[in-house]
Amino acid sequence: MTARSGDQPQVSSDPDQPDPRRWRILAVTLLVGFMALLDVTIVNIALPSIRSGLDTSAGTVQWVVSGYALAFGLVLVTGGRLGDAWGRRRLMLLGLTGFILSSAAAGLAPTAEILIVARLAQGASAGMLTPQSSGLIQTLFSGPERGTAFGLFGFTVSISSAIGPVLGGAIISVVGGDDAWRWIFLVNLPLGLVGLVAIARMVPATRPQGGDPRLDLVGAGLLGGAVLCLLFPVISLESGARLPLLLLPVSAALVAAFLGWERRTVEHGGAPLLDVALLRQVPGYGPGIVIGALYFTGFTGVFLVLSVFLQNGLGLGPLEAGLLLTPFAVGSAVASPIAGRLVSTVGRRLTVLALLTMMSGLVVLAVLAVWIPDGGSLWLLLALPLLLAGLGGGAVVSPNFTLTLAEVPPRMGGAAGGAVQTGQRIGASLGAAVLVTTYELTVDAADPIRALQAALVVALVILSGALAVAVRGWGGRAD
Repeated sequence: MTARSGDQPQVSSDPDQPDPRRWRILAVTLLVGFMALLDVTIVNIALPSIRSGLDTSAGTVQWVVSGYALAFGLVLVTGGRLGDAWGRRRLMLLGLTGFILSSAAAGLAPTAEILIVARLAQGASAGMLTPQSSGLIQTLFSGPERGTAFGLFGFTVSISSAIGPVLGGAIISVVGGDDAWRWIFLVNLPLGLVGLVAIARMVPATRPQGGDPRLDLVGAGLLGGAVLCLLFPVISLESGARLPLLLLPVSAALVAAFLGWERRTVEHGGAPLLDVALLRQVPGYGPGIVIGALYFTGFTGVFLVLSVFLQNGLGLGPLEAGLLLTPFAVGSAVASPIAGRLVSTVGRRLTVLALLTMMSGLVVLAVLAVWIPDGGSLWLLLALPLLLAGLGGGAVVSPNFTLTLAEVPPRMGGAAGGAVQTGQRIGASLGAAVLVTTYELTVDAADPIRALQAALVVALVILSGALAVAVRGWGGRAD
């Protein structure tokens, strides 16, 4: 039977006949994903401007960053599952619409409280958007092409994180004034509208991959509660609050309850939010989540510490500080696509080599930092080690996505990819809290150089954990 004129085209489900539009579809999803991930870091450089413009406290303005990360992490798995069950195009349109509206609300917010609420809504919308990219890659690509597609996805993740401070600093410097920070959010409006049109015209309606379209509300509630009880104490720690740490045991209990509920749901023939059997039965899936979480714990905090060090420790402006971080973005841009093409033949060894390269860059940075007070060139002392770290970092994200999701059935691609990204979001929040706390405690007792070195040492310890898991997985099926 032929489709009627005006019907939405469907993505081909025949693996022997890949959809001829798959690269265009991927380009649209990566553009939208870039917007969502960019807003994780672009705001960091604008916090002083926001605090001044809204006349609020440092603790309050920190929630502009943390609220986005919290809502983002809460929604990822549920957003992925909805895409599996209801169609990815529908979830992309819904998520991007919410992202545009919440960006407008953030840019026009008259008070810090309204800005925080808008950021929570923006983060939740981003959580619905980003899992659709990994789900579409699972559906549209196979074999070496899937590695290439995930390479481009990894490039998007790395470059959006690295380039955020540069774009944020540029916008603030060009616009100027106490309200310059508003354009960091308002710039999403024209880009988002272009994205909506592109999705509507280029991304076909997918046949639901997840079977039963009903959402596992109990599972979503248990997982959301577990993520909330983990992230809220971590985020609160950044502003000095200790009482929320009592929620950490509650998070562990909710994780156990979630795993038990999901197993029972499968046993009774229901549709789980995430089939936890994937952790046992799919080679590389569980370790891949751990590697991604530990990598983002070490990597994301380094950028935040460097931003604080350059601005507060050395007195640089936001644009200059952002530009000094661009070598990492350059390195990631070069390495991610190449790593995506190599991962199908090299396997987990590529992750090991990439982590070693990134850690080497951080070691060199820690050593060269001692020459900064003597008038050494910041571009030489920072650019070379950050470029090396970027080359390694760009080759971590995309191969890890490919290897982690390689054996996951497409019907669970969105939820499984959402779980991987949830680990990354949790890791990013943990890393920001741990490394910034390390820096601030050390700078009070010593000086900015020693504080930077202390934070880098902590990052290296965390990244060593990711390296250990990757080494343990060496020789698996992906090799």
